[in-house]
Amino acid sequence: MPSGLVALLDDVAAIARLAAASVDDVAAASFKASSKAVGVVVDDAAVTPKYVSGLTPARELPIIWRIAKGSLRNKLLFLLPAALLFSAFLPWIITPILMVGGLYLAFEGAEKILGALLGHDAHAEDAALEGQDATAIENTKVAGAVRTDLILSAEIMAIALSEVSDQPILTQAAALIAVSLLITAGVYGVVGLIVKMDDIGLHLAQRANATSRAIGRGMVAAMPVVLGALAKIGTVAMLWVGGGILVHGLEEFQLLTIPHVAEGIAAFFARLLPFAPGVGHWFGFALASALVGLVAGGVLALIVPRVMALFGKKATAH
Repeated sequence: MPSGLVALLDDVAAIARLAAASVDDVAAASFKASSKAVGVVVDDAAVTPKYVSGLTPARELPIIWRIAKGSLRNKLLFLLPAALLFSAFLPWIITPILMVGGLYLAFEGAEKILGALLGHDAHAEDAALEGQDATAIENTKVAGAVRTDLILSAEIMAIALSEVSDQPILTQAAALIAVSLLITAGVYGVVGLIVKMDDIGLHLAQRANATSRAIGRGMVAAMPVVLGALAKIGTVAMLWVGGGILVHGLEEFQLLTIPHVAEGIAAFFARLLPFAPGVGHWFGFALASALVGLVAGGVLALIVPRVMALFGKKATAH
């Protein structure tokens, strides 16, 4: 009897260790996957606030909540099953999907830069909404945000999957679910804080305490600068992440010229900062990646409108 009890306790202990190891594996895989996707997360957080611009303050958080639910639905109902199917049956397709997403991010970043340089009207979308009622405007903005999120979420999930593709399928699924929940909560929590920062500042500015009033006025005055800086950071993140994905994809396909040049730039900056070579290497590679993204995205930004216009003319002719 004691031996049976001891054996049972040993089995329970073994199961507990296995469970703990599984949790550790999922946590490690989730962290690894999330850290690789951080650039796209920055872009996602930078893009989203524009979808609540021009709306009443009372509707900002409800709209962000609607977008967050749409984002989670994108990740868990559509992208997660697709990612697991690709991992199980078409693992070779992950790198091409990543590169297509990298081209898209590079295109978006370069298009924003070209639009700023050429003076394209950044408010054309808002002008198109004029004359619609509040509910229609909200629905249009939410739908646009969820569509944009689908593309960014696909890139996040593909990056995450590439980092855990060597894990068992259940660990992959658990890691991708964890990444989906963490990134969605993080992105839209930050977005909610950003869009309500001016309201928080206004509330502080109305308090009796002089220090609180000064902080509140400072927050209100800083918000246009913060939003402008966030938009610029998002553009740089698109070029850096998109270009980095392209560089790694080319390396995967043994097209090594551009990866070697990027690594050379990274090594140069590592030597330039002997007290922090890791930081120098990261900065150099990020700079090289951004340049690759700018060139690739710039070419697409010049070609795509012409191709779309050409097809538009053909469609009109028919």
